[in-house]
Amino acid sequence: MQKPPMPSEDAARASAGAAPEAADSALREDAQPHDSPGKHAVSVLWSFGKCLGALLPVYLAGYFGFSISLVLLGLIVYTGWKHGRDGKQARLQSAMYFSENEQDVTTTRVFRSKRDLPAWVSFPDVEKVEWMNKILQQAWPFIGQYLEKLLVETIAPSIRTASAHLQTLSFTKVDLGDRAMKVVGVKAYTEHDKRQVILDLYISYAGDMEINVEVKKYFCKAGVKGIQLHGKLRVILEPLIGDVPLVGAITMFFIRRPKLDINWTGLTNLLDIPGLNAISDTMIMDAIASFLVLPNRLTVPLVANLHVAQLRSPLPRGIVRIHLLEAENLAAKDNYVKGIMSGKSDPYAVLRVGTQIFTSHHVDNNLNPQWREMYEVIVHEVPGQELELEVFDKDPDQDDFLGRLKLDLGIVQKAVILDEWYTLKDAPSGQVHLRLEWLSLLPSAERLTEVLQRNENITISSKTADPPSAAILTVYLDRAQDLPFKKGNKDPSPMVQVSVQDTTKESRTVYGTNNPVWEDAFTFFIQDPRKQDIDIQVKDDDRALTLGSLSVPLSHLLSSIELSMDQWFQLEKSGPASRIYITFLLRLLWLNEEAIPTTPVSPIPGEGNTESEVSPGATKVTPTSKRPEHTSPDSSFTSEGVLRIHLVEAQSLIAKDSLMGGMMKGKSDPYVKIRVGGMTFKSQVIKENLNPVWNELYEVILTQLPGQEVEFELYDKDIDQDDFLGRVKVSLRELISAQFNDQWYTLNDVKSGRLHLVMEWLPKVSDATRLEQILRYNSQQSYLNKTVPSVAMLFVYIERAHGLPLKKSGKEPKAGVELSIKNVSYRTKVCTRSTSPHWDEAFHFLIRDPREDTLIVKLSHSWGQALGALVFPVRELLVEKDLLLDRWFSLDGAMPESQILLRAEVKLLDCKLAQCSDGTAGAEEVPSGEAASAANREFRHRNVHAQGGEDARASRKAQVKLTIAYSSEENRLVITIHACRNLPSYFKDSPDTYVTFILQHDKNRNTKKKTSVKKKNLKPEFNERFDFDMSLVEAKQRHIELSVKNSVSFMSREKELLGMLHIDLNQLDLKTGVTQWYDLLDETN
Repeated sequence: MQKPPMPSEDAARASAGAAPEAADSALREDAQPHDSPGKHAVSVLWSFGKCLGALLPVYLAGYFGFSISLVLLGLIVYTGWKHGRDGKQARLQSAMYFSENEQDVTTTRVFRSKRDLPAWVSFPDVEKVEWMNKILQQAWPFIGQYLEKLLVETIAPSIRTASAHLQTLSFTKVDLGDRAMKVVGVKAYTEHDKRQVILDLYISYAGDMEINVEVKKYFCKAGVKGIQLHGKLRVILEPLIGDVPLVGAITMFFIRRPKLDINWTGLTNLLDIPGLNAISDTMIMDAIASFLVLPNRLTVPLVANLHVAQLRSPLPRGIVRIHLLEAENLAAKDNYVKGIMSGKSDPYAVLRVGTQIFTSHHVDNNLNPQWREMYEVIVHEVPGQELELEVFDKDPDQDDFLGRLKLDLGIVQKAVILDEWYTLKDAPSGQVHLRLEWLSLLPSAERLTEVLQRNENITISSKTADPPSAAILTVYLDRAQDLPFKKGNKDPSPMVQVSVQDTTKESRTVYGTNNPVWEDAFTFFIQDPRKQDIDIQVKDDDRALTLGSLSVPLSHLLSSIELSMDQWFQLEKSGPASRIYITFLLRLLWLNEEAIPTTPVSPIPGEGNTESEVSPGATKVTPTSKRPEHTSPDSSFTSEGVLRIHLVEAQSLIAKDSLMGGMMKGKSDPYVKIRVGGMTFKSQVIKENLNPVWNELYEVILTQLPGQEVEFELYDKDIDQDDFLGRVKVSLRELISAQFNDQWYTLNDVKSGRLHLVMEWLPKVSDATRLEQILRYNSQQSYLNKTVPSVAMLFVYIERAHGLPLKKSGKEPKAGVELSIKNVSYRTKVCTRSTSPHWDEAFHFLIRDPREDTLIVKLSHSWGQALGALVFPVRELLVEKDLLLDRWFSLDGAMPESQILLRAEVKLLDCKLAQCSDGTAGAEEVPSGEAASAANREFRHRNVHAQGGEDARASRKAQVKLTIAYSSEENRLVITIHACRNLPSYFKDSPDTYVTFILQHDKNRNTKKKTSVKKKNLKPEFNERFDFDMSLVEAKQRHIELSVKNSVSFMSREKELLGMLHIDLNQLDLKTGVTQWYDLLDETN
């Protein structure tokens, strides 16, 4: 059986014992003399010359009368340098030997002396990827060529231009060597979020790369020859989208600092002197950490219109509040009278989570110190991120090490509260008492008072420590527009300072523009959001010139939806049109004591090369716990929606069939393929018809993701290969924004043809009184593909079970859950052996009739032995508040105590046409076939007209679509011209259309606006916005005179005016905003 890959730390330990033997023997064999006598003589003379060179400093020291201590100091420095360099060279050679002979060392050497395998060997989900290593090995020379080109042609010139002292810098050698980087293991996570894939890559590189740099001006040479790098790189592919390239962005980072060992050459040999080598490697690791170690991430977007800042700095998974309480039985490190008398220690602790580092105060002369300090850390990735704690003895020169421990924070997330003693590792004795609390993020202010009251009861001994936080604030800084210019009308180089109380963070600087795009994110801890403000300062890069400012009280966020604000803000002390786009997200920190598991959570071994196992001491305290009463689903639960597509008909399709060998033109046998959200639907084939009527209905559940489209492709059905008849693509974002869309679409990539579609993003409501009217409306509908419209969506969240029966063998089961409604079923993951498994998975179903449908939940061991079942009629939800149930349910066919905790919630799909239907409509019969399609069209026309709109297909009137709204935040009237349709054509060619309008009762000619010209188009789309700075009172006194015109020459006989429109703004609700189609009048009217 092939063993999983050994991670770098265990590899280094194994190779330290096994590889040197083989390496030394190989070196001895290579060192055997095989040369001629002449070469041997030259070798002897060269050795004699080196001896003379070594004795020369001693002679010169005596000749010039220097003290012998200087010679001894030089020899000591040289010996230390030589020892450090030889040791590093030996480690590098050992690592290279193990890298090339991994299987031999592991199977023949390591297992002889180490029977207990490392913890990671027992994880089958850590997989070897030799194919990837082969690709890297094959491509390594070409990667080296690319790196050499990058260094020589790009980086070196930029360095030379950056400093006058480095104008002679050049890379004299760039060689990546023959040993490629290896990926010794990969672990994939897909259970955390359905819209992402997480990969952990265990990287190991022990290479002989050589990079040399020379600065000729100062006769300076430096370089690197040999590097070791070992670490775990996490790669996140998100969001997954329904279009090529399937992944919206790639995010990479190290969860923990990777291990680095560098072999310097040239002038940088000095960095191998003991003391300096650790400092140099630490400085390089600090540079890597500032770029690629959590919370820092490298994000590469692959599609447009992504919130890169939110991907680069997503909301944390949670906050861990660490109470460093005390320690006992620490080792004594202080000595008196030159070590004759043993003293105690002056202990302090250093805590690290990623790049977040905290240091406690030291307690003098005490082996059982009391710290009583509290820290709060942001946790981005669980499992994965660890709490690292090290205890030291404070000394005047160098602090002594007293022990360490590592703990995976995923354990804290599961336990919610951990209050335990932990034994320190790498120390003869000592335990540390920690209390760890997992704080969830709530998007609601309902529990704010309770959170503040809890925080008041937390006592902290340190007077300088920050009080406990009630919330965290994430600020996504996007962009700014129309910032003022510097003196001399020069473009500024803006940067932003974001401050909350005494904490200030700065964005990067965008050089030479007054429309900067930052895409930065910042996170702040908030003690009391009712009393604190956010201060924004936009400044030039010299920090002296202020380009604008903004102050937002956090109390405004408390009253906003989901504690968030996502909008443009007008800058103060800036230009008249200067504004900045910022997203504020506030989340309360909630200690959910109800979610504490019923059984104690024991620490689990870490993954790969981690050391997260902990050993509680003898005085271990197990926290009291109880089962939660309700589920805790993710905030995205019930966020999915239903898109209803009514494929009505098509007209003027191209004839593709031919008769009598092509002598006579036939027709076509059209059908439609619909692609959306990774699913494909196919309509029926209409024989020999260029104006087919389908009258078919399709429904699909979708998650709102950027870049999604609904694609329709028409084909002519043939015996051999189907002919293409055209396509239409519709943006899902536009459909969601419009909610309801009944429109003819011109087919693309063909000469003629258009497609009639009725599409609706169905509103979800929790009002049971709407059920009868929705059912009545749906019963009237008839479609040729026999589809019954859905009445509701059922969302089910399966969190956990308790008290499941054991297997027949007496072992705990590996439980999985299967959910089904009629012929639709889903399965959860299969949990590890437990009678109280956790799944935390969500599912959704389309419901045709909630009065009759039944949800069946079956639990089994690995889809075999039954563990219990639940039969849940959906009608029981109709009498519940908000149409949901969230509690424990007893299982049939199991133990009396067997229960499952789930949340079931029904959302009615209340389409607009059902809202407009009256009670008499239920008595009408809707015929089938083409008559049914015509009746449905008439019914839709009647209902939409009743809402104040009008179906353009039925009326055939020329129309223009406008959005008219007043923005109170920006103090301006906003008019958006979207499109026109059904425009008249007075000549053979379609008109060159544009729209012009003016705000009457305003003598300012600046209010006269004009769109761009759309060539040869009867259904032009403009989507152009026009802003007017004025008060709301002034806006209501205006009216719009709008004209749709044909752009003609002065001598042309074509008609210029295509339609006119008059709108009195006093008749509109400008604060809410109005978007609708308006009928155009001709000249005679």
